Amino acid sequence: MGGSFLGNISEIFLHRRFVVGRFPLNLWAMDSPLSASAPAPVVLIGGVTGGIGSALARRLAAAGVSVAGYARDAGKLAALQAELPGLLTLTAEATQPAEVEAAVAATVAHFGRLDGYVHAVGSILIKAAHQTRPEEWLRVLDLNLNSAFYGLRAALGPMQTQNHGSIVFISSVAAQAGLPAHEAIAAAKAGIDGLVRSAAASYAPRNIRINAVAPGLVDTPLAAPLLASEAARTFSEKMHPLGRIGRPEQIASLIAWLLTPDADWVTGQIYSIDGGLAHLRPRPKV
Repeated sequence: MGGSFLGNISEIFLHRRFVVGRFPLNLWAMDSPLSASAPAPVVLIGGVTGGIGSALARRLAAAGVSVAGYARDAGKLAALQAELPGLLTLTAEATQPAEVEAAVAATVAHFGRLDGYVHAVGSILIKAAHQTRPEEWLRVLDLNLNSAFYGLRAALGPMQTQNHGSIVFISSVAAQAGLPAHEAIAAAKAGIDGLVRSAAASYAPRNIRINAVAPGLVDTPLAAPLLASEAARTFSEKMHPLGRIGRPEQIASLIAWLLTPDADWVTGQIYSIDGGLAHLRPRPKV
């Protein structure tokens, strides 16, 4: 699924423009004429060293996009940059607005503008409300909802100046389906959904599109504790109507599409990509 969603992202880029060297022409500035001097699109990924963030960085880099990314772990950033030499890596704590603003400013200073921002920052907490300590609740809100607002606010600066841009957040199936012991993360991700819809309405007149994807359980390092045993993995697979866990490349494929002009009439949407978990109740197997 990851390689076939609306075609490979490279094909999406290729059928919309000519290729000059290894760089695509500016796909986000839809009113820009095709010319050999047009620069590559620029995308900043918050949480670039995570499972979904790094998968997206690989996909975009392979399509010729200029990619920057920030995270708090300098060692993981160095390892990813060794894999993707063209990646601009920035050390920043997503819960500190000044550091996020500095990452956006550094990206614009390096590449000249910012066409897309993806907020791939988050956490998982599987605890019922009575088991969740107040400091855990606040940490979940900080990592997921507060950081999303800081990323939105920072990215809007250059995008308003340019009068175009695309911003994508990562929500969760937990915000759409009533899953037990997900109270904190469900509340935080539901906040992202509301943030997306309101911001999309605010900035549509500036040609800035704002959307989110809402995955089910994805096989990433963040989710590894939930899939540690064969029994746990089997149970999680059976929760999803399609009977399997998601892959980060699948989520990256949908995000990448939302960044392209193929999605330039899409804003304010929350896309479920969860193996059917949020909305389907298939007939039980006998």
